[in-house]
Amino acid sequence: MTAPTRPIVVSGMRPTGRLHLGHLHGALSNWVKLQAEHDCFFFSADWHALTTNYAQTAAIKTAEREMFVDFIAAGIDPARATLFVQSQVKEHAELALLLGMITPLGWLERSPSYKEVRENLTDRDLALYGFLGYPVLMTADIILYKATRVPVGADQVAHLELSREIVRKFNGHYGEVFPEPKPMLTEAAKVVGTDGRKMSKSYNNSIELGEPAESTRTKIMGAVTDPQRKRRQDPGDPEVCGIFYLHKIYSDAATVAWVDQNCRSAGIGCVDCKKKLLEKLEPDQERMREKREALLARPGDLDELVAIGNAKARGVAEATMAQVRAAMKL
Repeated sequence: MTAPTRPIVVSGMRPTGRLHLGHLHGALSNWVKLQAEHDCFFFSADWHALTTNYAQTAAIKTAEREMFVDFIAAGIDPARATLFVQSQVKEHAELALLLGMITPLGWLERSPSYKEVRENLTDRDLALYGFLGYPVLMTADIILYKATRVPVGADQVAHLELSREIVRKFNGHYGEVFPEPKPMLTEAAKVVGTDGRKMSKSYNNSIELGEPAESTRTKIMGAVTDPQRKRRQDPGDPEVCGIFYLHKIYSDAATVAWVDQNCRSAGIGCVDCKKKLLEKLEPDQERMREKREALLARPGDLDELVAIGNAKARGVAEATMAQVRAAMKL
């Protein structure tokens, strides 16, 4: 295998529509940094969306457009990173099929996400081939582009290790076709939703990227803080407050220290803390909103950018599959 001139990074998101601050600071901000020194492939995982939402496909394309708009508004540059749609590169399905031929059933049944999601999503049937085989398709997504690094959080390392096992098994049977993708551990900023839980659309506690000022302000001012702080004169604990974590992202060190000290001493109230955050958050949201509106005003331009990305990804994928077929004597 010829070593690439720059490390290759692959990552994707399911198209669920507009992204929120959790997506921005948990993944997108890191992607923006990676594109400067890596060959990056960022994709809409629309086939993966079918593994759990197979009965709700009508909204996928609209959600995908909103997601790509947020990618670019957040700083992903289509001139430096390849943006594409998983289902528009059919080689993903071909490679997933071939990898499935050598992947032991026990490996898939032991997958942490397989057990976790089945326990949590009890409103639909997940005893399905597609859901069980999710890690095989994920492996195909990664290695189709000969990715050497995959940005993941510490809780996702086990998932990537399954991909590495599949790669080792494939290479053991057919020769050294694929590099083993290594985890690129990223320390994502903690983003707590307006109700004190992890920010998530499913919890209805998120603040969308570029959300209008009035809506952003309403959500921040109504957000849960330290539940033990009942009165203005009560000292608080900023470490249990989602607003404090947003200060760590948006405010400078002096402001963070000011909030920390005055919250603990009851020198400020929660309203003061929230207003101080909005001084930094609202201008950032406004910049994002302007970028989003400019992109949405030119839907043809966005379609062209994604079409170019699809073609580029397809070219790389076709070359890889030629190697795969030759190695497997197909």
